[in-house]
Amino acid sequence: MKKRIGSYPRVGVEGGGRGVVSQAGAVLLVETIRKSGLDAAISAASEPWRKPRAVHDPGKILLDVALAVAAGGDCLADVAMLRAEPGVFGPVASDPTVSRLIDTLASGGKRTLTAIRAARAEARDRVWKLAGEAAPDAGGHVIVDIDGVMVLAHSEKQDATATWKKTFGHHPLMAFVDHGPGGSGEPVAGLLRPGNAGSNTASDHIHATQLALAQLPKKHRRGQQTLIRTDSGGGTHEFVAWLAQRGRWLSYSVGMTITDAIHRAVSTVPPSAWTPAVEPGGEVRDGAWVAEVDGDCLKSWPKGMRLIVRKERPHPGAQLRITDADGMRLTCFATNTADVPIASLELRHRQRARAEDRIRSARATGLRNLPLHDTAQNQIWLEIVQIALDLLAWMPMLALTGETRRWEPRRLRLRLFSAAAQLVTTGRRKHLKFAVHWPWTDVITDAVTRLAALPNPG
Repeated sequence: MKKRIGSYPRVGVEGGGRGVVSQAGAVLLVETIRKSGLDAAISAASEPWRKPRAVHDPGKILLDVALAVAAGGDCLADVAMLRAEPGVFGPVASDPTVSRLIDTLASGGKRTLTAIRAARAEARDRVWKLAGEAAPDAGGHVIVDIDGVMVLAHSEKQDATATWKKTFGHHPLMAFVDHGPGGSGEPVAGLLRPGNAGSNTASDHIHATQLALAQLPKKHRRGQQTLIRTDSGGGTHEFVAWLAQRGRWLSYSVGMTITDAIHRAVSTVPPSAWTPAVEPGGEVRDGAWVAEVDGDCLKSWPKGMRLIVRKERPHPGAQLRITDADGMRLTCFATNTADVPIASLELRHRQRARAEDRIRSARATGLRNLPLHDTAQNQIWLEIVQIALDLLAWMPMLALTGETRRWEPRRLRLRLFSAAAQLVTTGRRKHLKFAVHWPWTDVITDAVTRLAALPNPG
């Protein structure tokens, strides 16, 4: 009988290996940058901050940090993982150079943010055109979800304050374009706010919406084809009036707080007016009904606003609220979309829950904490996080198909980006050879082939 030495084989470890590239799967993100033209756009945008005789392009430094964040990094120093692989990522600046650039960009204030955002918008327009039927506006409309994110701070950082959730940190307001059930989503606005910023501050929602619209192709910056979707934090008179303003004509679907007036209106709805709620497949949602209410509760709101209420049996163990009635959980939202059945409108608003998936992805991509001290520096970090999330959304849109297009950042890193490869130079060209036995090698090589087939910028 052979003596056991453990469940795993014993392998000796030593340094000195050559020709092997770690994180080689991140070449997918590099190719996405190249095909989207983001490198040229960011480089041109950051030119005013390039010092004379500088060795490193500020735009390249910014993209390197974003690549590191997309690959799983959560601080500026994690750019070292790219610096170790110049054959794939090119020359990467030192840590002091990266830190100095962040300080320089932060000192530029609004001018810096405007330049970076304009470069992202330019690249986004190109990516959506390249994506064709896979683009989020392929159906002729765009959905933008706005929601707040709690970012905890474990040290005294500028504008870190106590939050309404009894925590300590910041409360950014984010906006994401929804890619629908067949994809993920991409960020189009990130407004850094103190921890005590209100959830229903209308001016912040208006500012975040303006930033989001500026990121969309021009044809989607006004008109009914663009839907702004929020939770009850967006259900304020000022914000809804701004969305419906003449000449802007945006569609909206915003959550509403159940007030006494709404509660009284719901109590007058006859039983025959309640319609069964539906699921995405069209089947009836068990124990849920929707109805449209009217009356005095709509008098002070913009013309054309519809108020739709859902009542549903609470889940086992759920606590009823004071606004609930007859043992049913009540929720409501407002919309200006006409000529659509209320069950379909309620389903569309309920699918705003996908914004929580986008927030989870953002937390896993550099937004778990804000690593810098000053607010201006952390706003630059928030822009870097958005660039990383852009890349993590654009790459699947352009290069992946089927189920793989819905993979979230953690799964992309584990299965694709973490794959190692052998770097071989033949005919003055470099090639990455991925292991045949890696389960997702075919996914990587097929994705690279699709990216290579796309036209180059310009």
